[in-house]
Amino acid sequence: MKKYILIGLLAFIGTINTLKAQEERNHGIIWSALHGLEYEIKAGFNVGGASPLPLPAEIRALTGYNPTICLAIEGNTTKWFGKDSKWGMTLGLRLETKGMEAKARVKNYSMEIIGDGGELLAGGSYFSIPVTAAYKLSQRVRINAGPYVSFMTSGDFNGHVHDGYLRKDTPTGEKAEFEGDKIAPYDFSKDLSNFQWGFQAGAEWKAFKHLNVCAVLVWGLNDKKDFKTITFNMYPIYLNVGFGYAF
Repeated sequence: MKKYILIGLLAFIGTINTLKAQEERNHGIIWSALHGLEYEIKAGFNVGGASPLPLPAEIRALTGYNPTICLAIEGNTTKWFGKDSKWGMTLGLRLETKGMEAKARVKNYSMEIIGDGGELLAGGSYFSIPVTAAYKLSQRVRINAGPYVSFMTSGDFNGHVHDGYLRKDTPTGEKAEFEGDKIAPYDFSKDLSNFQWGFQAGAEWKAFKHLNVCAVLVWGLNDKKDFKTITFNMYPIYLNVGFGYAF
């Protein structure tokens, strides 16, 4: 009998604690709403890649592309201004991966790598901080735009060239051919830029009371690499599509 009384007492205490936590949460949400604050958690996929703009003459054709699986999780806070709360400012923290696999037919790829075909794997893990202006087009639709900064925690930039040749040291240096099954691998993972910055713009549609559907275009404005073997700049350009839960 005492066992059942103890179990019932623990269940009662647990229920009281749950109700208390729920009440505190509700008070917090009401206080935030009265002060124009809104909180949201997002999850989605990044689709895109690192690309030179415009495509240089060295890249004759893109023969294959795989966006890989790139996930993003973000938490943000929006402060709305004015009586109508049309305009706001959003500060976020996004944990994400960006990457791609590509195949291209190239010629005179650089002083060091010259070939007719090749494969590239580029990607990394980042935490990004976007600061955007938000505007409500309606009660269900809002748009946002602004700058962001990203810090890379790990990254890969490797691949190989085939059906071509290498010139050692200079464009007229000793020639090393690789044909058939022979390839010339390269790995510049250690030479990737650890800091990136750019601009993003997106939109949200309020599907239900707390559920939003989101799409954001993220465009990096600085070169993602710190090496010159590949002579042209490469910029990360990604579309993030996902869902958000608004508190």
